[in-house]
Amino acid sequence: MLERLRAARANEDGFTLIELLIVVVILGVLAGVVVFAVQNFNGEGKAAACNADWKSVETANEALYAKTGGYAASPAELKTKGYLKDEPSTTNGYTITIDSTGTVKAAGACTH
Repeated sequence: MLERLRAARANEDGFTLIELLIVVVILGVLAGVVVFAVQNFNGEGKAAACNADWKSVETANEALYAKTGGYAASPAELKTKGYLKDEPSTTNGYTITIDSTGTVKAAGACTH
């Protein structure tokens, strides 16, 4: 029985170095394609986050106006008065501000 197993394994061939190198190159190319594809989604995510923050600040500012008759000067003021849970982050590549007329403006990754 042992001799039969040895005889069966003697006919088996492994992969050659060239075949292994080709597989590694193919995997490298596929990894490169995936990395570039994921980078495109990152930009779309920042734009979506910016739009969501913009809408939250706009809604909070309108709620403040409905209650007090005046607009906030900044998103920080909306947070202080309890109309926003958190102030929009400025480290995400966009900033959200409120001008003197109460208009919410966004600069950076937003589509507004």
